[in-house]
Amino acid sequence: METKCERALVLHGGGSAGNAWEIGIVAGLFDAGLDVTQADLIIGTSAGSTAAAQITSANPTELFAAILSAAPLQQTGPDGPASARVPIGPAADHMEITSRIIAAAENAVDMRRRMGAAALDMDAASDGSGQTRWRAVVAARLPNQHWPEQLLRITAVDAHTGEPVVFDRHSGVDLVDAVAASTANGFGVPPYSIGESRYIDGGYRRNENADLAAGYARVLVLSPFGGRSRHPPEWGMQLAAQIDELRARGSRVQTIFPDGDSLNAFGANMMDLSTRPPAAQAGYHQGRALATQLIEFWR
Repeated sequence: METKCERALVLHGGGSAGNAWEIGIVAGLFDAGLDVTQADLIIGTSAGSTAAAQITSANPTELFAAILSAAPLQQTGPDGPASARVPIGPAADHMEITSRIIAAAENAVDMRRRMGAAALDMDAASDGSGQTRWRAVVAARLPNQHWPEQLLRITAVDAHTGEPVVFDRHSGVDLVDAVAASTANGFGVPPYSIGESRYIDGGYRRNENADLAAGYARVLVLSPFGGRSRHPPEWGMQLAAQIDELRARGSRVQTIFPDGDSLNAFGANMMDLSTRPPAAQAGYHQGRALATQLIEFWR
């Protein structure tokens, strides 16, 4: 069957807050009459891969309501409650480590290799239980653990080689494993094993990974980080470069970045699970407000 190349939805990472904000945006659009969950292609990266798997298997309004009704979570560390974390190795500042790797890398290819090597080194002394725990955490977040019929692409990076990987329903990989691999940043969550390979966060491939929507007529990008990138501009990792490439090939592109209320809801730590309800609520209001101007673009 020939795949339609009309509408693509791109969901970027952004931790617990970013995931909730994306669910809120999609639910707000949905309740205002614009259903973006029926995109011909959905691309999910890191926390966006979780959101992509969620919105292709459950009603967005119900997903949004579930976030708001979740029991309050007591913060016990930088990544949320202990029961929701999979710590590895010594406590380390993720941002500091990755910033040093980016600064030392010659280019994006070198950066991916270094990220993978550092993640594997940090995990070498662990007892290996992180894999099982992280899979259980991811599985519990997905309403349906089977790939949807529509085209869903989930990004990751091979920790051993630094090569980018894109999973879909034809990859021979379970959906839970694909999402677990895409969300394994390598420093808070260990590199994730699938077969003989181990994987780290899909955001190391290329921030939003919107370029994977090349050839689609309309591309809607949700970016909790507002298109920002920590990488040197000449590497071309940033969303602006991806949009230029898409438009050069004939795609129309629209972006949704967090507004002021959403940024306030994110707080200082987007991995803090307590930010989820306010981030989802802010995203919902933003989505409803944007629906009218996006309907003509999407339809």
